[in-house]
Amino acid sequence: MSREILLLVDALAREKNVNKDVVFVALEMALASATKKRFSDDADVRVAVDRETGDFESFRRWQVVADEAVENPPQQIPLSEAVKQHADIQLEEFIEEPLEPIEFGRIGAQAAKQVILQKIRDAEREQILQDFLGRGEKLVTGTVKRIERGNAVIESGRIEAILPRDQMIPKENLRVGDRVRALLLRIDRNVRGPQLVLSRTAPEFIIELFRLEVPEIEENLLEIKSAARDPGVRAKIAVHTTDKRIDPIGTCVGMRGSRVQAVTGELGGERVDIVLWSADPAQFVIGALAPADVSSILVDEEKHSMDVVVDEANLAIAIGRSGQNVRLASELTGWTINLMNEEESEKKQQEESAGIRSIFIEKLDVDEEVADILIQEGFSSLEEVAYVPINEMMEIESFDENTVNELRSRARNALLVQEIASEEKVEGVDPELLRLEGMDSALAAKLVESGVRTRDDLADLATDDLIEICAIDAERAKALIMKAREHWFAEEEGK
Repeated sequence: MSREILLLVDALAREKNVNKDVVFVALEMALASATKKRFSDDADVRVAVDRETGDFESFRRWQVVADEAVENPPQQIPLSEAVKQHADIQLEEFIEEPLEPIEFGRIGAQAAKQVILQKIRDAEREQILQDFLGRGEKLVTGTVKRIERGNAVIESGRIEAILPRDQMIPKENLRVGDRVRALLLRIDRNVRGPQLVLSRTAPEFIIELFRLEVPEIEENLLEIKSAARDPGVRAKIAVHTTDKRIDPIGTCVGMRGSRVQAVTGELGGERVDIVLWSADPAQFVIGALAPADVSSILVDEEKHSMDVVVDEANLAIAIGRSGQNVRLASELTGWTINLMNEEESEKKQQEESAGIRSIFIEKLDVDEEVADILIQEGFSSLEEVAYVPINEMMEIESFDENTVNELRSRARNALLVQEIASEEKVEGVDPELLRLEGMDSALAAKLVESGVRTRDDLADLATDDLIEICAIDAERAKALIMKAREHWFAEEEGK
């Protein structure tokens, strides 16, 4: 009998090209499953096969749990009972009772074989997957094997992957036998084993397609910084090079447009705009809005947005069909883009100036004329009046030294009053909230006004909620929330 087991294991391991231990584990599971049928209850059975001799032993076992935690008596034993049998037994350990081994030749041979083969198939699939991932490939090219509920199952060599309906290019009608190329989006691990999930709509897909067509990208002479897509219709990519000999846009377009046309053909005719990336965000946005011409641009670093002014003739082009051009430009650059014409821009500036004027008149105790001079000279907040280098303010022709010093003094006093008021508002607030990295009293005061008084209150907020409450940029909001949540993760690890 033992010899039969060793021969079976050896034969299956060689036939399926897997490690012998995989077959031994599968065999133990099959024997355990057959042994369990002896019991009327849901017994926990363990079978151990000796890897050298082929002999095997069977045990019924119970896990030791706290007396009040017994939920499944056929597989669990209370600690008070377990210590009667083994004085030094600990929680989570097992008590085992030897069983009479069943006859290997009389078990449900077919069922055992199925368990073994399934285990081997899982091991083979995992090995194939690891070989594929080891090559670092991001694109999968294969054939549509079948269509399941709108999803395409793609066969690529020994790999089988799924292309979900929502990851196909709209209006794309794939049929069995079609050749398909797609991006490896993620790996889902489920009960049936690892599942490769593909995408033809992800922005990364177009980057990888250009990598295939443009050797300079693979050679690190050219880089695609970002991409944005309206799948099947239009896309934008941002390209950059540090090699002055290379024209990044022309290199991606190729001779007579051959390279970009190859990508467009793969994407079902998707039009591709190639934009020159710039470290200057304003210049990058101007390029991303092409073919529209920009008249002026105002950058708001705090809100991570830009007011972009275009004339009436260019407004429709800048917006694009159904807002497509401005939306893709925003996704490509990572900036919120507010498009407006000259009239709208002037009206907005007047409204903002009126607000700043009111603050200066009230807080600095000056008349409209002085407030307007400050605004015309580019001052937009009390902080700027208080702390901009004095020599810059001395350059204002309308002000003498005494006026400059007085304005700076009043601005600082007004800020001090605001600070004290903010501190009074945060009395009784969780000190842990105030000590968070990136927190200040003004921000804390805004949170308190919205009912956020503890670190956990802040941790429960979504990034969008915090941005709305405090009018801060997304990066700062995300960083604050993650800081507020750090103690949750620390508590989880300590359990």
